Amino acid sequence: MKKSFVRVMTLVLALVMLLSLVACGGKQSTATTEADASAENGGSTEATATAYKDTLIWAQGADVTSLDPHQGKETPAVEVTCQIFDTLVTVDAETNEIVPQIAESWEQTDAQTYVFKIRQGIKFHDGSDLTAEDVKFSLDRARNSAAVSYIVNFIEDVTVDDEYTVTVKTNAPYSPTLRNLAIPFAAIVPKAVVEADEDAFILNPVGSGPYCFVEWKQGDHVTLKAFDDYYAGKAATENLIMKVIPETSQRSIALETGEIDLAYDLAVNDIPKINDNDKLMVYEIPSLTCWYVSMNMNKEPFNNPLVREALAMAIDRQTIIDSFYNGYGLAAGGFLILTLGSFGLMSPAEVKAVGASDHFVSQNWLISTYLVLTFAELLLSPMGISFVSKVAPPKYKGMMMGCWFAATAVGNYATSLIGYLWGSGMALWMVWSVLIVLCLLSALFIFSVMRKLESATASA
Repeated sequence: MKKSFVRVMTLVLALVMLLSLVACGGKQSTATTEADASAENGGSTEATATAYKDTLIWAQGADVTSLDPHQGKETPAVEVTCQIFDTLVTVDAETNEIVPQIAESWEQTDAQTYVFKIRQGIKFHDGSDLTAEDVKFSLDRARNSAAVSYIVNFIEDVTVDDEYTVTVKTNAPYSPTLRNLAIPFAAIVPKAVVEADEDAFILNPVGSGPYCFVEWKQGDHVTLKAFDDYYAGKAATENLIMKVIPETSQRSIALETGEIDLAYDLAVNDIPKINDNDKLMVYEIPSLTCWYVSMNMNKEPFNNPLVREALAMAIDRQTIIDSFYNGYGLAAGGFLILTLGSFGLMSPAEVKAVGASDHFVSQNWLISTYLVLTFAELLLSPMGISFVSKVAPPKYKGMMMGCWFAATAVGNYATSLIGYLWGSGMALWMVWSVLIVLCLLSALFIFSVMRKLESATASA
């Protein structure tokens, strides 16, 4: 399996960076689920108390996978746990800068050492004090978690200097250190509570965030209550309720009828209708999700550079965005989302002229559950690439993510359509991979030139 995995190479063709769509009710006064509003008023909520509802209900398409911040890494889980737990530092929503949270200050003493001063007086929801011991325990626990260790695996060691000082040593200079420590997976949990009964903690989480856990009725809802002793001041909204509504259309209806106050991940077809409603508001931001096509270059026809080039140039990214997402997306020209652009497009006639379409006969396409067959048809039909096999019916196979990884790892596919969500660590990994490949290619080029010079010198 390992040998096959190493031999399988994939070439990314098309990426679509979608827009995250969130809608909420009430243009005249919007509610917040964080304590930032109270913090702006010096920790007091009195000045803005009348602007906030007592209870805010939001809907999302999936339930929490785990209330343990070091296990539940999926977005539906994080949307809840980030209200219960805090991190050493956080990202300011307005400036995108790293700002203090549990750590009131920090100092980078050398390229690999960070010293954090823990804010004194922070309480966990059970009334106990948050200290440096809890910080060390939490970061070590995250490092040992199979689910989230990739976020903090740059840490070599965490030491407790005194009751409110910790030193974090990285295994190499790592510029995103503070950014990664702001990710919810690096949440600080109470050491004593987790060690006493970890199973109980997972079902009844105790954190130091703005909201305390009240109830989780699996498949239906999670209820949270504002923490009276939150260090930044009690949150203005007393109660938060996360409601599970799997169907996107039902989330929109619930928003229109007032059953919920906020909904995540709206159907693009519902956006115009919601925008026309004076009582509703849609927030749009670019997401880190992209869709792409990968090809197994060990299998025909993708071992032919002509086929790969023609397919890459012929995909009309904007048509895909307009047809499937009503224009709510951005066309990407490479695997790294930050390097948005576009490949030169080749017309369907040009694709046919180079003969690329002749190679597509009875291929084995793996299609993840997030994409449908019509996506593939829209992608390739204009190029004259038909899915009608001359020998046997075309092979389309939808599968769950785990099965997809297993199949692609051993090269059991010709090409694949799938979506991907980028994180800071993944993007950095890809950048370094590209740089390493470029260095290797440069070294090979220099070596080749030197050999030619040696041969020419010997001949002379």
